[in-house]
Amino acid sequence: MAKMRLRAAYGLAAAALLAGCGGGTSLSTNPPAPCPRITILADGADLTRHRDGAVPDLASMTSDARLIGFNANCDYTRRRDGVSVRISAIFDVERGPAATAPRVSLPWFIAVTDAGDGQIIERRDYVTPAEFAANANRVRIASTPVVLSFPAEERLVENHNVRLSFQLTPDDLERNRRRGPR
Repeated sequence: MAKMRLRAAYGLAAAALLAGCGGGTSLSTNPPAPCPRITILADGADLTRHRDGAVPDLASMTSDARLIGFNANCDYTRRRDGVSVRISAIFDVERGPAATAPRVSLPWFIAVTDAGDGQIIERRDYVTPAEFAANANRVRIASTPVVLSFPAEERLVENHNVRLSFQLTPDDLERNRRRGPR
């Protein structure tokens, strides 16, 4: 008798789980919104800062940050006359031994290019603050979401690339290229 009740309970639980799997009718018959290809530039994924005027080594490092990923969502605009792309960059930041403040600013940008990366269509610069808790040397943060809009004339939104990168000085870029991806 107890086994039968247990089987019945399992059967009801399985039916409830399957009911939530989308086997019914969909509220929207529209296909999902297309998305551009979104990537992080390998040469611009690292940003290491040192004390001003110091030799760039571990002892003079104030912060070391990595652009490790992003959250993205693509959806049609309200009037369905375009596509809205919402992106939030994700950073891992480490406080260096020469840091004197509990906060650093992370300069980064988003660039929209054509499919072949031959032309920059739009570029936006941002600064995301990273604050370390007391006695913490590492923090993972996400930027405030950024919204890019692709109008109806840009029907083939997937023929665009969206690139994320730190805003680097020529020395920072050279150091990243010499070191290679981490």
